[in-house]
Amino acid sequence: MIISLIGYMGSGKSHISKILSDKLDFKLIDLDKEISRRNKITIPEIFEKKGEIYFRKLERETLEEILASEENVVLSLGGGTPVYYNNMEIINHNSKSVFLRASVGTLTGRLSKQKEKRPLIANINDENLAEFIAKHLFERNPFYSKAQYQVNTDQRSPEDIVNEITEKLYL
Repeated sequence: MIISLIGYMGSGKSHISKILSDKLDFKLIDLDKEISRRNKITIPEIFEKKGEIYFRKLERETLEEILASEENVVLSLGGGTPVYYNNMEIINHNSKSVFLRASVGTLTGRLSKQKEKRPLIANINDENLAEFIAKHLFERNPFYSKAQYQVNTDQRSPEDIVNEITEKLYL
């Protein structure tokens, strides 16, 4: 079984995927880290040297390979992964997809402390961050909402979120 966690940056995908994979004794794969490992280059370097279109092609190829696996995997996807090609359809066809939903306020609070690690928002000042996130979420929510399951992460402990995911998936 493959469990794919999707959601906007700051929704908790990396943190929740670690706890969930430990609880279920599943292999943990972070899609961005896997792309970096396979290509021996960081994601920001790929964007800088080769561009986003090239990155999205690598992302799609890596995603397809992981989803074809017979292993038990918790797969943490990049925030943009569901938006490109027909990725959301292949994610749903080959895994159990869970949208970790968070409000603009929650995301803004979390991301304002992580801006230097997030190239997409690194140059956005704090006054404009919530507006940027709201606009981006509005654009991405139609893709995220295609997930088979949705779990709200606002003001909840990671353990609570993981328990809800395992209950929804009957694990």
